Amino acid sequence: MQSQLFTIILLGLGLLLFDQYLMSGFAAAFKKKWGTGKKRFKTGYTLFSVILVTGTIISIYMKIPVGVRAGFLMVFFVLGIVKITFLPFVLADDIRRLIVWLKKRNEKAVSIKAEPEAAAIPRSEFLMRAGLITGAVPLAAIGVGIVSGAYDYRVRYQPLYLPNLPKAFDGMKIGQISDIHSGSFYNKKAVQGGVEMLLGQKPDVIFFTGDLVNARTKEVYGYQDIFSKVKAPLGVFSTLGNHDYGDYADWSSSSAKKKNLDDLIATHKNMGWDLLLNENRRLKVNGEEIGILGCENWGELTRFPKYGKMEPTIKNTEDLPVRLLLSHDPSHWRAQILPHYPQIDVMFSGHTHGMQFGVRAEHFQWSPVGYVYKEWAGLYHEGNQQLYVNVGYGFLGFPGRVGILPEITIFTLISGHDPLLKKV
Repeated sequence: MQSQLFTIILLGLGLLLFDQYLMSGFAAAFKKKWGTGKKRFKTGYTLFSVILVTGTIISIYMKIPVGVRAGFLMVFFVLGIVKITFLPFVLADDIRRLIVWLKKRNEKAVSIKAEPEAAAIPRSEFLMRAGLITGAVPLAAIGVGIVSGAYDYRVRYQPLYLPNLPKAFDGMKIGQISDIHSGSFYNKKAVQGGVEMLLGQKPDVIFFTGDLVNARTKEVYGYQDIFSKVKAPLGVFSTLGNHDYGDYADWSSSSAKKKNLDDLIATHKNMGWDLLLNENRRLKVNGEEIGILGCENWGELTRFPKYGKMEPTIKNTEDLPVRLLLSHDPSHWRAQILPHYPQIDVMFSGHTHGMQFGVRAEHFQWSPVGYVYKEWAGLYHEGNQQLYVNVGYGFLGFPGRVGILPEITIFTLISGHDPLLKKV
């Protein structure tokens, strides 16, 4: 606990010092127009920085209303991009000022006649304004993401090689969506379009890996008719995410919170989804079977709930040749599944959203969330076990996506070993 507190203090001080370093650059950019070199600008800037840094750290490490958390994180994230883009210009200007200072000092040293001390070398207003203009570019991209990225659904096709796959399941198609976050939606027609894209792929079975809502079950009621259309011949299987339990809302009593969860469970049932709460099902085709397992939320980070229990989840599945696990948080895979449950062939997750910002190409992907989660998007292998992380159908906090677009995943089960892995 003490070490975590020390880390939080260091993080906060580091962010505040970083802001103070950039302050003179921001002041110089509009010095003539706004008079920002005055004391009131510095005071206001520092006060805003303290509030934002404090609120962001509280949002990360403490349980506060999801709307407040999302607000702080979004503002911190957006301004952080501007600051990081602006930083090279401030550094370049400091190098320029240092060179000028050294040159003046050298000239004074060789001068025969004594000269008064040179005045402080001001920042370049041109450089600082150029930095702000450059910082506006990612802001424009974020604006585009708000307008178009939030509902720009993309289908990603992923073969899944399973050595022990029964012949009856060879070629079977699985669809996956995750992190609907219905409380964030503002375009019902676009949401319906995404569902139609999923159904147009004609999957044999569909997985939903958690976070149907942001905090309260009532958020999904306006979209229940749309998601009730999510059907598949062999069924729709679902599990819960960290937001589904109502932990991020204020409740008048524990019974009110329990009723909210009961209502969410009933909603899954009403939509025709088979919600797996630390339990499993046998999927049977032509006399052969595989296991579909669903574990409740289990996150390695301390601020996420650990409701998942793997022992009842795997109960009576010893005879099955393949076990597919639905578990919302991908950190569950490395923390528990890999070291303790080698019988799990593939785990399907979501949760990260790819931070709704980054780059995702065929052979390269990057997002800031990668510094928090080792596995955050796509397919991962470790020995004979696999993990797939879906970056989400909806969005939370930032009302859009930049580079990391909403995902509908279509898996094709293939009997055998992955030929690409044989070459490694």
